[in-house]
Amino acid sequence: MSTRAGIVVTGTEVLSGWIADRNGPWVSQRLLELGVDVAHLTVCGDRPDDLRAQLDFLSTQGVDLIVTTGGLGPTADDLTVATVAEFTSRPLARDPEMAHTIESVIRSWRRYSTVDELPSSTIAAIEKQALIPQGAEAIPPTGTAPGVAVPAGEARPAVLVLPGPPRELQSMWPTALTTDTVTTALRDRVPATLETLRAYGLSEPDLAASLVDAETTVAGFHALEVTTCMRGGELEISTQFAANDASAYDALASFLLERHSDRIYSTDGRAVDDLLIERLADRTIVTAESCTGGLVAARLTDRPGSSAYMLGGVVSYSNDVKTGAIGVPADMIAEHGAVSEEVAVAMADGVAARLHADVAVSTTGIAGPGGAVPGKPVGTVCIGVAVAGRDTFAVTRQFPGDRQQVRELTVAAALHLVVDTLGFD
Repeated sequence: MSTRAGIVVTGTEVLSGWIADRNGPWVSQRLLELGVDVAHLTVCGDRPDDLRAQLDFLSTQGVDLIVTTGGLGPTADDLTVATVAEFTSRPLARDPEMAHTIESVIRSWRRYSTVDELPSSTIAAIEKQALIPQGAEAIPPTGTAPGVAVPAGEARPAVLVLPGPPRELQSMWPTALTTDTVTTALRDRVPATLETLRAYGLSEPDLAASLVDAETTVAGFHALEVTTCMRGGELEISTQFAANDASAYDALASFLLERHSDRIYSTDGRAVDDLLIERLADRTIVTAESCTGGLVAARLTDRPGSSAYMLGGVVSYSNDVKTGAIGVPADMIAEHGAVSEEVAVAMADGVAARLHADVAVSTTGIAGPGGAVPGKPVGTVCIGVAVAGRDTFAVTRQFPGDRQQVRELTVAAALHLVVDTLGFD
């Protein structure tokens, strides 16, 4: 039986929606990679009673490990360690070595000398963060806040307390995994494999119908844990399974490929960005964007080393910029409209010529909520692709949703169109 874990993300700023939770999904993914079954992921505010309620709940759910994130700073609302100490019935005690470590970090950051008297507020902050539940393992800080690993007790799971800033948490994670507390909690886990298929243009209802058929067709289907997620027009099909159920997964993957070979574009988890880079080979690419406002260029430059293939782009939002910056004829815009395949082709050709690139992609559309004209409702988008040595072409798509969704769907469509085009080499 797999080890089970629960995650509690603390922070009123996350609960209120002021910032997005980056820690919960990251920790969940790391645990899944270790073969740990993540049973619950919860968010609560910076209130001891609410955190205690989450800890109490998870302790009744048969989890072997609880991971908390946040609430480890020097301020009054950073009460995670104290709450966990109470939950585990372990009194807090000053850790002299940890106090010295935190002081050294603060001195190095603020350029205090070793003999400078620290402000009383700083000393108080150090003392607060150096309080560790008795018998727990202190994890050296990657900021100023140490982590804490509290061993399991009778009828109570182990608790791993990590900092809130994502950089600090992620830096601390490898060390946290080596603590006796965590290794003991994870020692009985059953190694699991996570495989991902990616599809474009496949709807969730169509996939659901195929999975219903697979239940009675694929031997061992019920040993597989299949989850699906639709994002930006792409459908991610993730399957987790034990090593001895690999044949069942292979059968399921073959079944889905037979049903949807024209939609499934990746069988090894690679994203469309990976395929685009691979198919570009030694060629360069540029963008000309209107409705997407630079989002395609941002996607192309997300990865380190993107300067090897991405030369640049032009956000030609206004007609004047389309004409002046990338040479789209003004009379073409007047005749066909800015949202037209003719203009999309001219944008792609123009930016490729101006920036001396081998490949260019353009977008022009009506993202809404206004801007619709007869025959071109909100969501109408034209995408152009130019490849050196070939005829430039454009396609028209109609996307649903609000402004943000139309733009996201346009970016995905543009990348897939380039990948498909280059796939004909």
